[in-house]
Amino acid sequence: MNKLIVTADIHGSTRTWLTLKELLNKADGLVVAGDLFDNRYGNYSDPDFKPDFIKEQVKALSHIFYYVYGNCDVPSFFPGYETHLTFSAFGKKIFLHHGHCPVSWPDDTDVVIQGHTHLSFLERDQNTIFLNPGSVSSPRNGLYTYGAIDQSGVSLVQLTTGEKIVSVSF
Repeated sequence: MNKLIVTADIHGSTRTWLTLKELLNKADGLVVAGDLFDNRYGNYSDPDFKPDFIKEQVKALSHIFYYVYGNCDVPSFFPGYETHLTFSAFGKKIFLHHGHCPVSWPDDTDVVIQGHTHLSFLERDQNTIFLNPGSVSSPRNGLYTYGAIDQSGVSLVQLTTGEKIVSVSF
């Protein structure tokens, strides 16, 4: 795997899903920190809102895929996932959750990823890196961002320019 593209809060937007797929190279993985489908509150009269289409696309995805439910996702719509997940990538322990309810992560976690706020941030606190990729579909600060994790560290990337806004090395 070359890198992980990290996102959250897609909220069933087909346009956003297709944009994220375009960011993926063949050897990349995708991490979604919840609210991928938004089939709890979503607006089915909006022509861009197509959680069923996204579900079929995810099932056919050939990339490594990590996902947790968000507060707007109904687990029975896409069973088999949880509200939090710990996995390893690039020799680092990564904890993934949506961020809408309190959770604790293992002490030896290298990276904690959350979504929910639609506001991006990336910072290190002692030995742990904290990432919220923001939202590519509806950021609350107008900044369309996603995260990227590779062998060297974690970055927050502006969608429109592809520029790294901030990076934290491992």
